[in-house]
Amino acid sequence: MASFNIVMPKLGESIQEGTITKWFVKEGDTIEEDDMLFEVATDKVDSEIPSPVDGVITKINYPEDSLVAVGEVLAVVSLDGEVDETEQEETDSKDEKEAKTDEAPAKAETTDASVDDSRKLSNRFYSPLVKTIAKEENVSFDELENIEGSGVGGRVQKKDILAYLESRDSSAAQPEAKKESKPAAPAAPAVERKAAPPVSVGANDTVVEMDRIRKLIADHMVMSKQVSPHVTSVVEADVTDLVIWRNKNKTAFQERYGDKITFMPIFTEAVAAALAEFPMVNSSVDGDKIVMKKDINVGIAVAKPDGNLIVPVIKNAEQRNLVGLTKELNRLANAARNNKLDPAEIQGGTFTITNFGSFGNIIGTPIINQPQVAILATGIIEKKPAVLETPSGDVIAIRHKMYLSLSYDHRIIDGALGGAFLRRIADHLEQFDINRAI
Repeated sequence: MASFNIVMPKLGESIQEGTITKWFVKEGDTIEEDDMLFEVATDKVDSEIPSPVDGVITKINYPEDSLVAVGEVLAVVSLDGEVDETEQEETDSKDEKEAKTDEAPAKAETTDASVDDSRKLSNRFYSPLVKTIAKEENVSFDELENIEGSGVGGRVQKKDILAYLESRDSSAAQPEAKKESKPAAPAAPAVERKAAPPVSVGANDTVVEMDRIRKLIADHMVMSKQVSPHVTSVVEADVTDLVIWRNKNKTAFQERYGDKITFMPIFTEAVAAALAEFPMVNSSVDGDKIVMKKDINVGIAVAKPDGNLIVPVIKNAEQRNLVGLTKELNRLANAARNNKLDPAEIQGGTFTITNFGSFGNIIGTPIINQPQVAILATGIIEKKPAVLETPSGDVIAIRHKMYLSLSYDHRIIDGALGGAFLRRIADHLEQFDINRAI
C-alpha cells in the first residue's frame, strides 16, 4: 500500500515545535490536495495546514492539544485509498490504552492542576515545551523561577532547563558524606514577584476566559515592561502637504496600481529613512551587548476581527518605494485579518509602528515589541489653527497636524538620541513633496 506521511512543518527559523489545536479530518476520511488537515499553534501564529496529496487518512498519531516537534509524523495518508487492517488494529489497541490511562486517580489530576495554577502567578513567559519538561521532571515552580534563561529578556529555553536538570541530577548522585563535608553555597536571592490582587466576582459580572493569543500578548507585554525601562517622547508634526498630496492622488494611485494608499505606507517610508540615519535605534540588547541590525524590517501592528493584535513585518523597508510599501502593507494587513499570515511574515522585525489614530486617538505611549528597542505610535490627523511665519509677518492658518510618540529602551537610547530620531521622522513627513509623482 502506497502511503504518504504528514509531518509537523517547520513554521519559522526559531520554531521547533507546535501544538495541534484542531483536526479537520479523522481516520478513514477521504481527502483531496489542498483540503485543510489541521490547525497548528505556536508562540508566534496559528496556521491551517493543507494536504499536499489526495488519499485516505489511515492513521492519526497525535490528538488535539498535543505538543509535537518539527518533523514528527502526525498522520499517514493512503495514496491508493486502501486502509491497512494491521494499522487499524494498532489504532484500536492504542485507543484502549489511552482509555485506561484516562482512569488515573483524580488525586494526580488535582496535583497537576495546582502546579499549573501556581505557574500562572509568574510574570515570566514559559514556552509549552519548557512547561512540559518541567512537569515531566517534577521541577517545582520555585526551581523554574530561579533558572537563569539564555533567551531574550532572560526567557528560559529548552537548553536552559535541560542544563539545570543535568546539574541537579549530578548533584543528587554525589555521596551524602561528600555533601556534608562541603558547606553549601548560599542560595541566590529570589527575585520578588508580586502576584496580582484577588478579584471579586459579583452575581451580575461576566467572566470571559482569555484565548491563547490574548494570553501570549499579555505575557509578552508584561515581559517587555520588566526588561526595558520605557521612556516616551512626543512631537507634533505639520503634515498638511502630505494630506493634500494624498487627497489629490489617491484615486489615480488606485487606478494605476490597483491598491488603495493610506497614510501608513508614507509613515513607514519616513521611519525606514530615519532608521537608516540612526542605526542605534534599529538594534536589540543581548545582555551587555548591543546588536545593531543590518536589515530594516518594519512591523505594522494590525487589529484582527477577534480583537487581538498581530504585527506582520515589511522586510527591507528602506529598499522599497512608496508603491512597493503600499502593496506589501495591504497584502500583509489582509492576510493578518484573515488568519492567512505565514509565520515567517511576523518574524525578524527590527522596529514597530502602531496606529492609534485609526481609533480616533490623538496620542499614546506604546509598549516596546521585544527584542526591539523602540516603537512609534501615530495619532489621528486633525485640522488645527497654527501660527505661520511669512515674509509679511505671522499669520494664523488652518493646518493638518498629528502627534508622533516614540517609546524607547532607556538602557541604550538616551533622550538626545530618541528625541533626534523622532524629530527626524517628523521632518521627513513635514517636508513631503506636494508635487511628488505617483
